[in-house]
Amino acid sequence: MRINPSLQQLSAFLRLARAGSFSEAARQSGVSQPALSRMVQQMEEAIGARLFDRTTRSVALTPAGQDLLPIAERLVAEFDRSFSELARFIEGRRGRVAVAALPSIAAVLLPPAIARYRQGHAEVEVAVLDGLSGSVLDAVTEGRADIGLTIRPGPQTVLSYRPLVSDEFGLVCHPGEALAGEDSPLPWSVFEGRPFVAMAPGSSVRQMTDAAFLQAGLAIPPLYGCAFLGTTGHLVASGLGITALPRLTMPLLGRIDLVWRRLERPVMRRQIGVVTQPRRSLSPAAQAFLAVLEEQARMQG
Repeated sequence: MRINPSLQQLSAFLRLARAGSFSEAARQSGVSQPALSRMVQQMEEAIGARLFDRTTRSVALTPAGQDLLPIAERLVAEFDRSFSELARFIEGRRGRVAVAALPSIAAVLLPPAIARYRQGHAEVEVAVLDGLSGSVLDAVTEGRADIGLTIRPGPQTVLSYRPLVSDEFGLVCHPGEALAGEDSPLPWSVFEGRPFVAMAPGSSVRQMTDAAFLQAGLAIPPLYGCAFLGTTGHLVASGLGITALPRLTMPLLGRIDLVWRRLERPVMRRQIGVVTQPRRSLSPAAQAFLAVLEEQARMQG
């Protein structure tokens, strides 16, 4: 025998069992007394047992009704809990957000954005996957990250991109260098005849410096090919050369004293943007995080 009462019938049963009165239970349910009576009668017919003993003045549970009471309470409570969880998810107050980002963005822009986000979304888990541009794109493409923060991908990508922040390149040198003593922008030609500490070929920084030298008609041999910005900073701090880096990367160089000066001819700006899957909707939690992130980017210029 299969018994399958509706949620509406179970709720009506509970209200009547607690109120002990058809008129009071009907008032609490927002229905007429005859409508409530029909729901209870339909439920009794579906179950095949009488659930209430009725008199002119009171309503009392039968043995079958007493046995059903804890079952109905559990089912209705579980339904309410489940849809409460769904409501919290739809409101963006529950869930998980995975963000893949270039190391400089992960270290400089994400921490204050996450701190602000968690003030109103304490139950949302935020995961950060930092890596080079290729790994950021792979994480979003493969679904391991909801949002990617990187340079504009090439035309072959199927990901959506929208700009977030512009990061200008400048020369980075030891304070003792002759180049450190001026405030005016420097041309990229200053790297001629000087050891150039380069980033690894797969990095977005290396792509931009290679493009700048090409535009300036310069042939600058790269040295070291560092995968980590901290390594680059310490090589420069040790007097082993100079380099060119976006301004947002400076906090990642470590607690070392270095000078950053704007470069021109050409002016190079690394456009950092948000990449997402065009055919995959962001969760409400991810949408809310993206809004906070964009506001944080505006605040940091």
